[in-house]
Amino acid sequence: MPSWPPGVRGVFTTRAGGQSMAPYAELNLGDHVGDDLRTVGANRAAVARAVGLAPDRLVFMEQVHGRSVALVDGPPEEPPVADALVTRARGLALVVMVADCVPVLLADPEAGVVAAAHAGRKGVELGVVAAAIRVMQDCGARPERLTVWLGPSIGGCCYEVPEQMQREVVAVAPGAVAPGGRTRAGTPSVDLRAALAAELTALGVPDVGLSGGCTNDDTDFFSYRRDATTGRFAGLVWLEA
Repeated sequence: MPSWPPGVRGVFTTRAGGQSMAPYAELNLGDHVGDDLRTVGANRAAVARAVGLAPDRLVFMEQVHGRSVALVDGPPEEPPVADALVTRARGLALVVMVADCVPVLLADPEAGVVAAAHAGRKGVELGVVAAAIRVMQDCGARPERLTVWLGPSIGGCCYEVPEQMQREVVAVAPGAVAPGGRTRAGTPSVDLRAALAAELTALGVPDVGLSGGCTNDDTDFFSYRRDATTGRFAGLVWLEA
C-alpha cells in the first residue's frame, strides 16, 4: 500500500476479489473490454465499499491514450474523455484503469488537490503527466510539494518494441531506456516507469514512489501484453472528507 501524506488516500487494486469470470477474473473494473456490465458494476461497487466511499464518488475516465486533462468537482454525468483527472473536491476518488500502462497518482495536500493519470507509451510521449501537473498548478499545487506514486505496469524487462519505436520514445523521453535498452529476451524495450520517474524529477518533484512490479510477470494484475483479452485494474486517489 503506498504511503500518503495526511489527508490523502490512494490505492492500487489487484485482480483478486471480484465477480468476473475468465478471461476477466476476478476484479475487472473496465466496462469496455467485453465483460458483463452488471458484473463490472458490482466490482466497482465492491471497490467503493472497500475504501469507504459511495459508488457514485468514484470518477472514471474514457481513456484514449492522449494528454487531455479533466478538472472535476463532483461526479460527472458521463465519464470525461481524458487521460488524466484533477480535483479539489474532498471524498471524490479519481480512478485510472490499466493493464500494462502506468497508473499515476499525484497529490498536494497543502493545496488540496489530487490527480490520476493514465500513462502508456503514447501518454509518455505526449506528456500526459506534465499536463496533469500544469492543471494541478492552476489549482495551487507546486511540484516540490507533490507526492507521486507510479503503480504496477509492464517493465522494461518485458515491454518489447520495434527499434524505430524505441528511438521515437527516447527522442522525447530519454529516461525510457535503461542502459542496454533490452528485454530479458534481448529485444529492444521501453521502460515507462523509468521514463516517468526521470520526467518527474526534471519537473522538480522530489517524492516519487514505485508500487508493484511488472504486470506482464505478475499474475496478480491484468496484462494486455500477456493475455490480450483481459480485465483492467485501477489506481484511485482522493482527498479525505
